[in-house]
Amino acid sequence: MLDYLDALARATTLEDAWNLHCRSMAAFGFDRLIYGNTRFGTRESLGPFEDALFLTNHDPAYVDGFIRGKMFLDAPILRWARENTGACSWGAIWRDRERLTPEECKVVAFNTSMEVTAGYSISFAEANPRDFGMIALTARRGLSQAEVDEIWQVDGREIEAMNNMAHLKFRALPQTTARGLLSKRQLEVLGWVGQGKSNQDIAQILDVSVATVEKHLRLARDRLGVDTTAQALLKASVLNQIFRL
Repeated sequence: MLDYLDALARATTLEDAWNLHCRSMAAFGFDRLIYGNTRFGTRESLGPFEDALFLTNHDPAYVDGFIRGKMFLDAPILRWARENTGACSWGAIWRDRERLTPEECKVVAFNTSMEVTAGYSISFAEANPRDFGMIALTARRGLSQAEVDEIWQVDGREIEAMNNMAHLKFRALPQTTARGLLSKRQLEVLGWVGQGKSNQDIAQILDVSVATVEKHLRLARDRLGVDTTAQALLKASVLNQIFRL
């Protein structure tokens, strides 16, 4: 585990950290992962889909239905994760069919059809009530839930600790959501705003017109889905996109 933690600490991109984590979880028998994180949720919802970060190595067909088709919103494990923190065996949720809603039963049926039948999910403890993060660890094909529970009995504490550390690392790196990354110029202009510079100051620093500065700020606001430059600066900071040039 020390080798994993050392490599995770040295990762400088989300892609490197994610690939490392996927390889490490596969060594325990979990070869398909879905990680989800939002910093813009509320007590009532997870916030805009476009602002959430999703990482996965599942097959494209599964991703199309479960994530892009937003089936995950009706997943019984998501209901559990919104109410609890820590690790949960899928068997503890799926076996209790009487508690599942018709929509949740459809998700279970879809997962079964895609050979997503055994695994564990971890809901991360968050200090900010607007933050929510979880990861679903799907066991390799052929493993039963009983066999996965045996793996967890032996290695679960280590697996959960590794996932908690990976979650903290993912949150610390620049995040790309469905909205995409800001351009280099947009980041540069927002960075100067964050240092207290006026549009006139920024125009002089960059040797461009004030209209050009205002255009970059407007494009940044549009990309981030906000109304004001102050909101854009805050959102870019939360996503770790700002001040990285």
